[in-house]
Amino acid sequence: MTAIPGTEPAELDERPDPVTDGPEAPEEARERPGEPFREWYRRTAQEYGPALAVFGLLKLTGFTVFMWLLTWSGEYLTKTPRFGGGARPWDVLAGWDGWWYRQVAENGYDPQLVVIGPPPFEYAQNSVAFFPLYPGMMKLVSSVTGLGSYGAGMLVSVVASFVAAAGIYALTTKLFGRRAGVIAAAVWAVFPGSGVEWAVYSDSLFVALAVWACYFVLEHRWLAAGVTVFMAGLNRPTAAALVAALGVAALIALVRRRDGWLGPVSAVVIAPLGILGYLVWANWRMGDWGAYFKLQKGGWLHFFDYGEHTSNVLTAILLGKGSYPFTYPTEDMIALVLVVLLPILVFLLVRLRVPVFLLVFTLITVVLVLGSAQIFGNTSRYLLPCFPLFLPIAVAFKRLSVPALATVFGVAAVASGWYAGYVLFELGIP
Repeated sequence: MTAIPGTEPAELDERPDPVTDGPEAPEEARERPGEPFREWYRRTAQEYGPALAVFGLLKLTGFTVFMWLLTWSGEYLTKTPRFGGGARPWDVLAGWDGWWYRQVAENGYDPQLVVIGPPPFEYAQNSVAFFPLYPGMMKLVSSVTGLGSYGAGMLVSVVASFVAAAGIYALTTKLFGRRAGVIAAAVWAVFPGSGVEWAVYSDSLFVALAVWACYFVLEHRWLAAGVTVFMAGLNRPTAAALVAALGVAALIALVRRRDGWLGPVSAVVIAPLGILGYLVWANWRMGDWGAYFKLQKGGWLHFFDYGEHTSNVLTAILLGKGSYPFTYPTEDMIALVLVVLLPILVFLLVRLRVPVFLLVFTLITVVLVLGSAQIFGNTSRYLLPCFPLFLPIAVAFKRLSVPALATVFGVAAVASGWYAGYVLFELGIP
């Protein structure tokens, strides 16, 4: 049977029609292996490059000034390695908490609750007080690269600080535009507690996880948000504020029926498992379901006291009456200035009408910091996770010209070598 012209199946004639299909693409124009990745890399570098370049330049400036001050003073030679001393200036970056993280990375945990005397220092300090994600990543990086625990810890922290800067830029850009995003990343580089961002400390990793978790919530990517909060809970106990903020965001989404129910509910279920899992394990190993908090209080004098310690410190500094433990005059004055500025920054943050869950995260973190007995001078470090407080600064500063911004942040970067580096590590306890 002869087919009627024009009714043949299309698959019988696969030759391209020069009119409808155009000429065949030349060989060099065809997609090559790896092309999607190169395109993704190009777009990512174009988007995040300016913010990360500004952050890196400011951090490097402050870090250089910090190292110069340590070398010039020579005081780093007066301390034992555990407490921030050694033969080289940069040894201080692996002291204090860094010493404990290195012990975990090198030797693992040996959870014990050992009574050594009467209160307040009732229990012997034990590495189980330090959550496992950061030292675990130190051990992994050390195994892959051959670096020691010091080098691996620094590498993790530095990389995490850039990941955090990228997250702060992305979140701020989504809310207030790219210029504000770059400025917010710059604030992260020179914040009073920023000295621990490039040290053997878990702060950069925690902020990186926290800010990207918040960004995922803004993007309605609930599973990614829940998993990221889960990981943050394996890094620091203050992830409780992040768990609460995610819970509020999920509840709002459920009430508004915006994203269905599976995503928000899954995120709420997954998010607290990190912090709860580690606390259950630690308490079980120490044979007391309240052991972790007993160790924090009796080993480090760090516990929630509803603001009594902060009140005593403010009274002693402002009125010259009374005393408090762990007095570090210069560090305490910087912390005092920051505490005075907190209500202003929170008020401005509310005025910006940011999403409710960002306010919840910020306020709970502030309450945990100011409501706890701890080294008051470290307030600037403990408030590093409050990156939403950078938003009012970024919005206000984006009106400045580029030369003005360069001047402001250039001076701040140089000064941060002193107030975020030398004061924190050498004149106090980070």
